[in-house]
Amino acid sequence: MAENSAADQGPRSRGGVAPRPLFAVGAVLLGSFLANFDSRLNSVGLPDLRGAFSLGFDEGAWLSTAAIGSQIFIAPAVAWLATAFGLRRILGVPSLLYAVVSLMIPFTHDYTTLIALSIVHGLLLGMFVPATLMIIFRNLPIRWWLPAIAIYSIRVGFALDTGSSMVGFYVDHWGWQWLYWQSVVLAPLMGLMVYLGTPQEPVNREVLKDADWGGMLLLGAGVSMIYAGLDQGNRLDWLESGTVAALLIGGGVLVAIFLINEAMVRRPWAHVSVLFSRNVGLSLVVILLYTLTSLSNSSLVPNFLGTVALLRPEQTGELLVLYGALPMLVTVPMSIFLLRHLDPRVLLIVGLSAFATANLLGTQLTHDWARGDFVAIVILQSIGQAFTLLPILLIALSNSDFTRATAFAAYVQVMRLGGAEIGVALMGTWLRVREQVHSNFLGLHLENGAADVTRILGQLSQSFTSHGAATAMARAVGSLSALVQREANVLAYIDGFWLTFWLAMAALGCVALMTRAPPGPFTPAPFGAARALMRRFGLSRR
Repeated sequence: MAENSAADQGPRSRGGVAPRPLFAVGAVLLGSFLANFDSRLNSVGLPDLRGAFSLGFDEGAWLSTAAIGSQIFIAPAVAWLATAFGLRRILGVPSLLYAVVSLMIPFTHDYTTLIALSIVHGLLLGMFVPATLMIIFRNLPIRWWLPAIAIYSIRVGFALDTGSSMVGFYVDHWGWQWLYWQSVVLAPLMGLMVYLGTPQEPVNREVLKDADWGGMLLLGAGVSMIYAGLDQGNRLDWLESGTVAALLIGGGVLVAIFLINEAMVRRPWAHVSVLFSRNVGLSLVVILLYTLTSLSNSSLVPNFLGTVALLRPEQTGELLVLYGALPMLVTVPMSIFLLRHLDPRVLLIVGLSAFATANLLGTQLTHDWARGDFVAIVILQSIGQAFTLLPILLIALSNSDFTRATAFAAYVQVMRLGGAEIGVALMGTWLRVREQVHSNFLGLHLENGAADVTRILGQLSQSFTSHGAATAMARAVGSLSALVQREANVLAYIDGFWLTFWLAMAALGCVALMTRAPPGPFTPAPFGAARALMRRFGLSRR
């Protein structure tokens, strides 16, 4: 029978309390920001990077896949690596290497070298978020856990809402190179904060002696291959492409072998039995559903404004910063305060309901919607970001077995990063397919010679006559085709909002199945009316 790995110890097993907690919190903040800004770099900033590096569409697509796939490869193993080698070694030297690679990439003109540096860049970046989460539990006093986890959790929403503005600002004012060069400044600063905020730890040779290297390689490679297949599938027509089929099938086989490996090795690194707790399994499902429903914030709103309203990233970013990021300065402290006194399931219901309401509002959009029409949606999404991920993490942590911390952390990272990036790839496919379906249906109503079509073409042709009578009709047909495509895109985005709405409802259904967490450091202390309400609905233990 497999034994628990020596790495699966309590959060204090090897680390000590941080000598300077503020520096440790600063490292968490910077590491989280760098990781999530990079996600916006590979989505919002990709068209600018293609132009800067003189890349074709296909080359740019592989650049993004290489950068994100390498993050997914390393992220599940980082908690184990931090336990074995210590946080200073996992974050200190990699942060300096990350700064060097970030400095080099803008000077690279050879495509093969660019891909290689992007892979290294992604591998180093993939260490930051999982390792900063380990800082919280290994080195911070317990009273710091909740605000530090809040910083860790809101990085997603905050980076999504500020990333578009920052990408636009760098490209338009400082130069696209600063999309990478900001890390030359911030990454060493994070490394310094790690050095000042975490104690020196010896290499844990007991953990290394029983290392499950095979399991780590199998899970990382399997999930990253599945991501690459899904990311490229939309472009290469899925299983019609041998490359996509090989990536998806190969990744699935590696994950299956990983599960067999964990059942057979003496000390498994991430045995799947860690998920058998009811609340832990449901929490991971809700994390996945949250990442998918929040695509309305990270993908649907900015992409609609870019595709249909034809706005630049910095124009979209103004909306997201003012009504998405800034409200978090109020809602996140409120969320922290309420979590000290209310069952996290209550706040989780509030957050998911805010997402569901925002997505339902999005189903009413038309081609006339401009930036101001999305204010209510973005505010609700901001509330959802503040009241969703933090309670999910607290529920998962409250129900997890800290003696199997590295195994639990591996699956959290798979859901966090793998789920998010796979969701983005699938949403892109959903929008493309729905746009094609709606374009076909709309086209069925445009019969050649029909009275309405002839009338519209005549009106459009007259408007183009001043530019040349010979080409007026061709211009009119092109304009009508563009109108059909615009409306097909609008209908596709409406379908996208419907999809994210039902994902939020599914997440609420999972929350309804959760039970109370056992007593622990995150157990709320109800007050006044809250105590009476929790007693009424059976949420209080008193």
